Amino acid sequence: MGKKRVINTILVQVILAVLAVIWLIPIVWLVVTSFSGTDGMNTSRFFPETWSLRNYTRLLAEPDTVAQFPKWFMNTFIIAVFNCIISTAFVLMVSYAMSCMRFKGRKALMNMAVILQLFPAFLSMIVIYFILKAVNLTNSHIGMILVYSGSAGLGYLVAKGFFDTIPKSLREAAYIEGASEARTFFTIVLPLSKPIIVYTIISSFLVPWTDFVFAKIILNSGVSTDWTVAIGLYNMLQKNLLPHYFTRFCAGGVLVGIPISILFVIMQKFYVEGITGGSVKG
Repeated sequence: MGKKRVINTILVQVILAVLAVIWLIPIVWLVVTSFSGTDGMNTSRFFPETWSLRNYTRLLAEPDTVAQFPKWFMNTFIIAVFNCIISTAFVLMVSYAMSCMRFKGRKALMNMAVILQLFPAFLSMIVIYFILKAVNLTNSHIGMILVYSGSAGLGYLVAKGFFDTIPKSLREAAYIEGASEARTFFTIVLPLSKPIIVYTIISSFLVPWTDFVFAKIILNSGVSTDWTVAIGLYNMLQKNLLPHYFTRFCAGGVLVGIPISILFVIMQKFYVEGITGGSVKG
């Protein structure tokens, strides 16, 4: 049994190592290509013939009519920050209500939210577009923030599972002392919920940061200064632009991943605790 267990462990580790290498190859290629001394795509070599930081300097310090990365980055960052704040508030409040409060229609609302989550989000995008068009919020960052954050409360399930693990006796003690529901939420529950708060913040920040489909539908005026990084980088992959902007596209891809990587590394402990804590009860 000991030899069999060792063999199984080795096989599992080998398989995981192979999968890790396959997963990392495109990322490594993107990074090394971003330091290429040429502008176009070179598929004959994995590593570039010449190395340079010029793609990064041009992308950040020399914007032109095609590549306006600093503006795209700032647009995306503003949308992500506002969505992060609003969505986190919505998710935490809805999760607390579903977990700790009992009211008529609670189970029906929970079931409805779960059913709505089963449908792909892009099915509603055309309807959302015409609604925003009717109120003159297309090609508007405010419209995008409203849509991103408006449906955030439906994603309450993980946070609710975490709130379910908080002892009910703590809230009951607060009620006995005369605390209101709001005071109990802010002074008792939230201080004990740091992991799920961090998880919710990161998740809310990632939605607009990585979204392309919805942003492409809403920001369709053709004004490049209004674009997010996803639209701007995608535009650089046009056939006539590839010979001149492909390595800058790779540099942009690296720069987009840096803030998320830093955020995740700093908050990784709380992020994992939030996921595992929220999976205890559903």
